[in-house]
Amino acid sequence: MAAKIPATVVTGFLGAGKTTLIRHMLQNANGKRIALIINEFGDLGVDGDILKGCGEETCTEEDVMELSNGCICCTVADDFIPTMEKLLERENKPDHIVIETSGLALPQPLVRAFNWPGISTKVTVDGVVTVVDGKAVTEGRFAHSVEAVDAQRKLDENLDHETPLSELFEDQIACADMIVVNKTDLLTADEAEALTAKLKGESRDGVQVVKATMGALPVDVLLGQGIGAENDLEARHEVHHHHHHDDDDHDDHDHEHEHGHDEFESFVVTLGEVADAKAFSAKVVDVIKAHDILRLKGFVAVEGKPMRQTLQAVGPRIETYFDQPFSGERSTRLVVIGEAGLDQAAITEALSA
Repeated sequence: MAAKIPATVVTGFLGAGKTTLIRHMLQNANGKRIALIINEFGDLGVDGDILKGCGEETCTEEDVMELSNGCICCTVADDFIPTMEKLLERENKPDHIVIETSGLALPQPLVRAFNWPGISTKVTVDGVVTVVDGKAVTEGRFAHSVEAVDAQRKLDENLDHETPLSELFEDQIACADMIVVNKTDLLTADEAEALTAKLKGESRDGVQVVKATMGALPVDVLLGQGIGAENDLEARHEVHHHHHHDDDDHDDHDHEHEHGHDEFESFVVTLGEVADAKAFSAKVVDVIKAHDILRLKGFVAVEGKPMRQTLQAVGPRIETYFDQPFSGERSTRLVVIGEAGLDQAAITEALSA
């Protein structure tokens, strides 16, 4: 069985910065083919046009699909599933699928849709990323413009849940595997800390809260893209810390590149065979919670199984499946990503225990 395509769900209210985050991700996708499903409606379809302008081989015109008939969680069966199926039938399959929901969608029905028979074998839920407007939430609102969010709700005839904004916000936080607090440049250090702590308290155990400015987050933090590629692991590991600045010929040098990349680090843990796959997954989740790990991804050699097991985790969400026979030695190799300052020795030891 081939590797499943990871799909990331990006949620958050109108104005939180989902489009900026996605645009930054597409501009820095490094040749990965990312398909985008966006859930906009009414006259808010402008996002599609902005994103279609991102061009290049990363996301061509047909890689952007718009779900235009209403709230994604209310039209899962008749709208989202067929769109996914169309995407998966292509010869030129994407490396990653990103689904941007309107901020009014409940994330749960969407995540459940990945269990659909034709989809569950081909796609895996990479994670739910919730984008929060740090400035608005600090000031006691859920969105920069609560009126705009309400107007958006009135435009959608298919919205069959009248959930209050406060509950939708709680839901987005409760369902998140990673929370991105955007617009942190507009907050003092203390405000940003307080908000991060508050959101950590309101989310599930092990969910990481990451601060961003202008939606700039490294692609391997956001999507885990490329961190599982075995061949370049060693190379990446060597250059990870100082290579970033000289090979970016983009014009986004100014504000976005000065920070963002050095605030994260990754390293590799190599282990032998694992006796009990379930127990190992449980241990990985414990280690993630104990050490504030953002992402953990790699291949596990399970005793008695010829196939290698792919493992990927975002916050406390962990997905595993067997994908293909080992090509070289049967070892377990995991890449760990987190904010700078990870206790690499302790993490390695905990995973080896």
